[in-house]
Amino acid sequence: QVQLVESGGGLVQAGGSLRLSCGASGSIFRINGMGWYRQVPGKQREWVATITRGGSTNYADSVKGRFTISRDNAKNMVDLQMNSLNPEDTAVYYCNADILVRGASLSRGYWGQGTQVTVSS
Repeated sequence: QVQLVESGGGLVQAGGSLRLSCGASGSIFRINGMGWYRQVPGKQREWVATITRGGSTNYADSVKGRFTISRDNAKNMVDLQMNSLNPEDTAVYYCNADILVRGASLSRGYWGQGTQVTVSS
């Protein structure tokens, strides 16, 4: 029904920047909140940032002031601009979206497959 696909991950040196993108496709009626999460091996998935359909944002303390989340409702896309990266930002980054599909009465969360971000020291 719905797919989320992330892109933009890769290798970057400490202090550098990277921009992640995520696009949603399928039988979408409405996308509510969207967000980014990250996970390192052996640890729980961590919330990074969220953005409402109206553009209100919220960030984890660990990334506040360095990362910026944005979205394009017309394109069903959400981006994450990451600046001043450090090795602790190394993780697989996942896109998440709360989506109401066509014909449904309730929305639910969907996840992308993730994109690897590696920050070298």
